[in-house]
Amino acid sequence: MNAHNSTIGTLAGERIDRREFVANLLDRAPDALVVTGLGSPGYDVFANGERGRNFYLGGAMGAAVPIGLGLALARPDESVVVITGDGEQLMGIGALGSVAVKAPKNLTIIILDNGHFGETGMQRSHSSLGADLAGVASAFGIARTERIRDIADADRVAKIVVARDGTSFFQVFIQLTEPPRALPPRDGTAVKNKFRAALGLDTF
Repeated sequence: MNAHNSTIGTLAGERIDRREFVANLLDRAPDALVVTGLGSPGYDVFANGERGRNFYLGGAMGAAVPIGLGLALARPDESVVVITGDGEQLMGIGALGSVAVKAPKNLTIIILDNGHFGETGMQRSHSSLGADLAGVASAFGIARTERIRDIADADRVAKIVVARDGTSFFQVFIQLTEPPRALPPRDGTAVKNKFRAALGLDTF
């Protein structure tokens, strides 16, 4: 059964601090493998502290969920979290269909949704113009989809991440703010090798 809270994704209603939400989540799920979308989600994850288990994307808009899906399938005993934005997810919306079909129990998708394309000039994104990302994820068949408007829910989401009891999709409505940028490493080979080393794999 799909769980839905609050209203369709518009700019109305309560919104939460994105960096605080990410920090609370990661602090409570410290062993999770984290894949970030490009831009702000990567800044938020990196701001909470560099970890070998963080995989940052840059210049690969729409690829966060496909990479997270492949990782979850390859590592079923690990908790895998994708943290990305509404614009990046809109670019790769079709990947949610594959997520629903494969339904890895260890995959959690977090969409930090401010209703804008933060990396290209803050133009309004489809999610502030009527597109319902949680509704789309549900329609694709993802079992657990929720809309988050309360910072306290970070603890509950973290417990779901750790439990690995079903594919989850959380649309987190964040404030339209821009915290100081914390830029993660941009050397793709170095990021790959750091991540592989954290998983006990050879680097090259």
